[in-house]
Amino acid sequence: MKILFRYFDGYRKQLVLGPAFKLAEAILELFVPLLMADIIDVGVKSGDTGYVVRRGLFMLGLGAVGLACALTCQYFAAVCAQGFGRSLRRDLLRRVFGLSQAQFGAQGADSLITRLTSDVNQVQTGVNMFIRLAIRAPFLTIGSVVMAFTINPKIALVFLASTPLIILVLYVVMSRSLPCYTDIQRGQDTIVRLAGENLEGARVIRAFSRQGDEIAQFEKTGDDLSGLTIRVGKLSALLNPITSVIANLAIVGIVWWGANIAQAGGIAQGQVIAMVNYMTQTLLALIVLANLIVTFTKAIASAKRVSEVLVLESTMAEPESGAPAKPGAPRIAFENVRFAYPDAGENAVEGISFALEAGRTLGVIGGTGCGKSTLVRLLTREYDVTGGAVRVDGVDVRDYTARGLRAKFGVVPQTARLFSGTVRSNLTLGAPDATDETLWQALETAQGAEFVRSKPGGLDTPIEEGGKNLSGGQKQRLTIARALAKQPEILVLDDSASALDYATDAALRRALRARTAEMTVVMISQRASTIKNADRILVLDDGRVCGYDTHEALLKNCTVYQEICRSQGVDRGVDQDLGRDINRSSDPGIARSSNQDIDQGGAQGIDQDSDQGIARDIAKGEVGA
Repeated sequence: MKILFRYFDGYRKQLVLGPAFKLAEAILELFVPLLMADIIDVGVKSGDTGYVVRRGLFMLGLGAVGLACALTCQYFAAVCAQGFGRSLRRDLLRRVFGLSQAQFGAQGADSLITRLTSDVNQVQTGVNMFIRLAIRAPFLTIGSVVMAFTINPKIALVFLASTPLIILVLYVVMSRSLPCYTDIQRGQDTIVRLAGENLEGARVIRAFSRQGDEIAQFEKTGDDLSGLTIRVGKLSALLNPITSVIANLAIVGIVWWGANIAQAGGIAQGQVIAMVNYMTQTLLALIVLANLIVTFTKAIASAKRVSEVLVLESTMAEPESGAPAKPGAPRIAFENVRFAYPDAGENAVEGISFALEAGRTLGVIGGTGCGKSTLVRLLTREYDVTGGAVRVDGVDVRDYTARGLRAKFGVVPQTARLFSGTVRSNLTLGAPDATDETLWQALETAQGAEFVRSKPGGLDTPIEEGGKNLSGGQKQRLTIARALAKQPEILVLDDSASALDYATDAALRRALRARTAEMTVVMISQRASTIKNADRILVLDDGRVCGYDTHEALLKNCTVYQEICRSQGVDRGVDQDLGRDINRSSDPGIARSSNQDIDQGGAQGIDQDSDQGIARDIAKGEVGA
């Protein structure tokens, strides 16, 4: 946990002055019982009202000074604790973003959320309480015992008997509470995970009528956490009554013994009252110390969990400065790449080799689980290869800085991710300085300009968390526009048109071909019609390359690709002729309708031999217009 001490940098003054002012308050508080004894033994005994008033005003002045010291300490404690928590939370989030994808998965999003929120808050509260009470409570405890000995050493022996007993109780409770608070934080991780899964998957849960089962599971987890919290609470609740019993028994002993000594003239009545006050101060200080220990126990458990993340170093080493690109090298090259996910036991991809020149389009297709998305993760270095090399512009991706590598890419993931804000704030995520003209061009290419213009706010239309106020297709088009607004060297579309209808998908492909001529495009799709016009098509089967060529060549030579096209009704001749006719069409509406007809016709089994002529007529707008 030593790593946490650096977050006090900039707050050392508050960290020192806060306890100093609290110590000053405690010192003043120790003189109050002596003044009270003096009032009783001198002023009250002699009937000197003026003496009582003067001493009373002096006590009032001490109280005012003590209050000022306490408020000053509170201010310093708040400044230090809040600054500490802010810096810690910032660095913790930065560390999370710096972890490799494998480390992120090992920690779990639910656990990281709890550490960023609940755990940091617990540590912050611990810092605040330390400044305010960690010095005062022990000082008052020890100071009260010392002051009692200055009054009467014999009666003060009661303090020596009771105080260690109270400290022993505190130690037992603390030693048994610490492991439980760690388990409580882990239980909160589970609660966060279940809540997140249930809220994100609410539609699926309702669709399968599993509300009862999910509620029961959540309730059981909550009951387990409640039971553990109650057990710890019961243990902590024993502190106050046990310490109070010990302290009150000590007060009884002080009064009884003090009365006997007072009758013999060995001690004044006011001094007995002072001894009782010191015992009361000791009791209150120890009760505060007990509660402080509970707070520290929670804070220590949380600090350990936070430190576990802060000390993590990314398993993906990054050079201080990136290597320069090699002129004339392929834009993308995979060299005998193999990769296995952590604890997977077998390779997700193996023996992948291909090269793609700059400005070309690569289509990637294959069955579910064949490794298509894995290629993207290796290309953008979410994971490091376990064998071979991935190169961009002739340089191994491991020789780039993270910022330098990511600057080359515009990635559209399978799942459309939008953030609360506006359309503009989402589109400028990767291009903060993009002009409105650039944003509208990106939207036009992504086929999203029409629906954005239909919104009253245009680019300033509000976007709810996760894009909940948009349809799946609208979200996908905005994520595509976001990648295009960055104007990257390499555009990666990871099955990013799955929520688009055939007409929109076709229009998107045409726009990409027309407006990304200088851009290298990697297009992953389950639809052969989406990638058939790519310069090169990579066909994967069970993590291996079984074809890498043009659409026409693969139809002749690749059995897997033939089966995919046949199952989707994609025919070489029909697609080529229809594509040429659509691109020549002067009416965008006809072209869009024709593309929809083409894809639907393909799905229904239009083939080259029987329906070529009809398809051409459709494309020209002569049939079904």
